[in-house]
Amino acid sequence: RWVRSQRQSYKRHLKGDSSSNMTADRIELLNKIGFEWRCNNSQSWERRYEELTSFVKEFGHTRVPKKFPKNPSLWRWVACQRQNYQKYLKGDSSSNMTESRIQLLNKIGFVWECRQKRSL
Repeated sequence: RWVRSQRQSYKRHLKGDSSSNMTADRIELLNKIGFEWRCNNSQSWERRYEELTSFVKEFGHTRVPKKFPKNPSLWRWVACQRQNYQKYLKGDSSSNMTESRIQLLNKIGFVWECRQKRSL
């Protein structure tokens, strides 16, 4: 939700909408951590996929930690893939997930549901 809120505020800021609470300083800070302003850019998707495959080669899994020092924004991208996959399954047209992306992610052992189910 927070990421979506930042993106929406950024769009309003670009349009000169005074209801936006986005500032140039905040944009700069978010850019410094590799914030993805658009989650559906295919070139960016391919670049991030390559970064994830490098992560898999080094660590043997796709569960990128939230605070991964080598690539702090990779976790966000992975989380975005999970969200887009859920939207895709529900038929939500706002998802940029495709069958070919699902196949690529499955090929490297992508974990679609990473939350631990706790028993009572």
